[in-house]
Amino acid sequence: MSTVSPDSGYAVDAENLSRLFGRFTAVDRVSLTVNYGEIFGFLGANGAGKTTAIRMLCGLLMPSSGTGHVAGFDIYRQPEMIKRHIGYMSQKFSLYPDLTGRENLDFYGAAYGLGNAELKKRIAELTDRLELGQFINELSRELPVGWRQRLALAAALLHRPRILFLDEPTGGVDPVYRRHFWGLLYELADSGVAIFVTTHYMDEAEYCGRISIMHRGRIIEQGRPFDLKRKHATQSLDDLFVNLIRNQEVERA
Repeated sequence: MSTVSPDSGYAVDAENLSRLFGRFTAVDRVSLTVNYGEIFGFLGANGAGKTTAIRMLCGLLMPSSGTGHVAGFDIYRQPEMIKRHIGYMSQKFSLYPDLTGRENLDFYGAAYGLGNAELKKRIAELTDRLELGQFINELSRELPVGWRQRLALAAALLHRPRILFLDEPTGGVDPVYRRHFWGLLYELADSGVAIFVTTHYMDEAEYCGRISIMHRGRIIEQGRPFDLKRKHATQSLDDLFVNLIRNQEVERA
């Protein structure tokens, strides 16, 4: 059983969370906590298990073992309640390509149960905040990658979630947009939103309050970026990441 109670005040907590697909262990006994108002970075190469872990925490995939709570709700027994209290932006663009940006937001807002007046207000607020005005009435499939990412973020924020899961949110977008995007994340965290973000960009990981590094389904290190660089006597997170992975592979050999 988890030693962290569901009313502990954490936005996210998990203990020994695992997921097997046949004989393959995609996530192996992952334990972590995330606070409200914190940006928590989940690092790892493609295939490390990050997306599988996020899908379990979001109530989209049942774990094989372990325990976890998101917004105080049990990931086994209350996945639908979790979905109502989080915003989720998947690695792949998941909005409807044959709808305009506004039509997508109308659809997702209705799915979240927002009334017409509140939905109209939120769409106006997010259109302004994310600078979507010139593209809001274009078909989603015709938008550049960066603007599609902004639209997906707007959809995830419509219902004012206190926990936001972002799976590789800046993949394939230009550095200028990446900086702008992280500025938005800081604003959200300052307002008390817990942000759980996966990335393979080490420069982005520097923006996180804490990070964990995942390899072959397991968390191999966790802590504040500065503390981890000092602990392992490295100058950058790139060097830290490479050294940790190399050491893990040497131990496996």
